Amino acid sequence: MKNPINIDLNNKVAVVTGAGGVLCSMFAKSLAKCGAKVALLDRNLESAAKYAEEIVAEGYVAKAYQVDVLNKESLVNAREEIRKDLGTCDILINGAGGNNPRATTTKEYYFDGDLEKDLVTFFNLDPAGVEFVFNLNFLGTLIPSQVFVEDMLNKEDATVINISSMNAYTPLTKIPAYSGAKAAISNFTQWMAVHFAKTGIRVNAIAPGFFSTKQNAALLFNEDGTPTERTGKILAATPMGRFGESEELLGALLFLVSKEAAGFITGVVIPVDGGFSAYSGV
Repeated sequence: MKNPINIDLNNKVAVVTGAGGVLCSMFAKSLAKCGAKVALLDRNLESAAKYAEEIVAEGYVAKAYQVDVLNKESLVNAREEIRKDLGTCDILINGAGGNNPRATTTKEYYFDGDLEKDLVTFFNLDPAGVEFVFNLNFLGTLIPSQVFVEDMLNKEDATVINISSMNAYTPLTKIPAYSGAKAAISNFTQWMAVHFAKTGIRVNAIAPGFFSTKQNAALLFNEDGTPTERTGKILAATPMGRFGESEELLGALLFLVSKEAAGFITGVVIPVDGGFSAYSGV
């Protein structure tokens, strides 16, 4: 992986939640290549540690920490460890999030008679599943921010990057909880940007479009490699006509983190989506 732009993050400490996953581990590696000391946070310590070891093997500084982003005590404990190991946080990437099958309807549209079928409709969505998705995405951004932004107060150059989604612009079918939660992330990004504007802390977000990774391959492609029906709809609504490559998120990340490049930018959500959010369908 090669960084698309070079910025100087030497002596900076970056905290990345959800860093045991494909995209956020990539963010951690990118920041480390710029000189940051990176803390990789995830519930799955084994996965986060694997990526931290890969970063260290390349000659950079990184360490993994096991946390639950919905448990403030675990985050506070991690913050104290990070302060001892790496220093106080300068950059927070709120990457933890995701959807859950319990908050997903079976069909895109409701039709008469669906209530009598063995389907998950709007009417029998599991409230606990919906709550889980909202908590993971929204509270999973708010609580880490409460813990680590405290480190950023009175620093000349500190920044928070949240992860929104195309769902925040126009809700995707079948996933109302995830769409609503990501819309809340975009709104919360703006709220945080205003709230902390007098401290010098900048708060922005990235809204990824559709990226094909190992984690979602089964949803996008059939076993024989042909695209699923949903993939066809996604690509038809993406003017560039393809999925994004994971590395294509790094330019937006590094731009927003850089004070030299984005020092007067706060409260924005940048789509990285191949034109999906701009396309009306006609």
